Amino acid sequence: MSTKKNGTTTHEVVQDYYGKKVQSTHDLKTSACCTTEDFPLPHRKILAEIEEEILTKFYGCGSPIPPALEGKTVLDLGCGTGRDVYLASKLVGEQGLVIGVDMTEEQLSVARKHLPRQMERFGYSKPNVDFRQGFIEDLHSAGIEDNSIDVIISNCVINLAADKEKVFSEIFRVLKPGGELYFSDVFSGRRIPSHLKEDPILYGECLSGALYIEDFRRILRKIGILDYRVVTSRPLSIDDPEVEARIGMIDFYSMTIRAFKLDSLEDICEDYGQIAIYHGTLPDSPHRFVLDDHHIFITGKPMLVCGNTASMLQETRFAKYFTIIGDRSTHFGPFDCKPVVANTSATENTMGGSCC
Repeated sequence: MSTKKNGTTTHEVVQDYYGKKVQSTHDLKTSACCTTEDFPLPHRKILAEIEEEILTKFYGCGSPIPPALEGKTVLDLGCGTGRDVYLASKLVGEQGLVIGVDMTEEQLSVARKHLPRQMERFGYSKPNVDFRQGFIEDLHSAGIEDNSIDVIISNCVINLAADKEKVFSEIFRVLKPGGELYFSDVFSGRRIPSHLKEDPILYGECLSGALYIEDFRRILRKIGILDYRVVTSRPLSIDDPEVEARIGMIDFYSMTIRAFKLDSLEDICEDYGQIAIYHGTLPDSPHRFVLDDHHIFITGKPMLVCGNTASMLQETRFAKYFTIIGDRSTHFGPFDCKPVVANTSATENTMGGSCC
């Protein structure tokens, strides 16, 4: 836990910013912590059932809700007022479970206040939601056991953590084998100078705590996660003149990323001659399945894939929606696994994980 110059810890800075200074999205100085992505129609219908106070006091930079959640146990890191928890609550169904962890009591009080009403709206006879106060760097504090979670989501929160490596270590401790981390966050194209990290406004606005994308890759590699995938990425603009003057020299990106807890992943994409065929049976995805920004599977169409992609489809909850032809018995060298649109700059080349 880092300490700022005035003696306050990073946790205290974030708790003060989101518990007292910011009361709604209108109080934010930038759009870094505001969702601008379009939600799928099924998600929009669920959001229409969620209390207005939950929505207006929720802060996020993406839409990190993956498919195939029915009956699963989902953990939302930094759940805030619980918008994504309640969205996932509807998607996992009454037999699933969604746990929301946050360190800010003011945010959790809003989430808990509306729990009975939300369960009534969803038609559930008993709650499938559990809000817990704790720190995402220490999920033991929230009672999250090893290998107990199917899917972890997070929406523009990990950048606020002081010890990112500890956060990701905890994530992959509690994920089940084959489980998925699917999160949206702010990343930077270079390392943030230490004096900017000590600015409480820049930190609270999800800017000066942002991870340099290559350091993110290095952290995952250190803890044994050798491949991750970028689902979406967009550059962020800083519209507040004072904020831009202080940190405008740094390029920021809002990214949605997925990573799986799989021992079979390699540090580059390797070619084993494998083919993946999507059945079109995922709910609300009859025509295509998007794994990442350069793997879009058209229903019924065979697609050559690298060994890592085959593992992500064959050794996870997605297995029943795909047929994988071939195995790793014959190796044909590196797999040419690149985005459809070629990258044009060094900065863009850092955006694709080990599969780009």
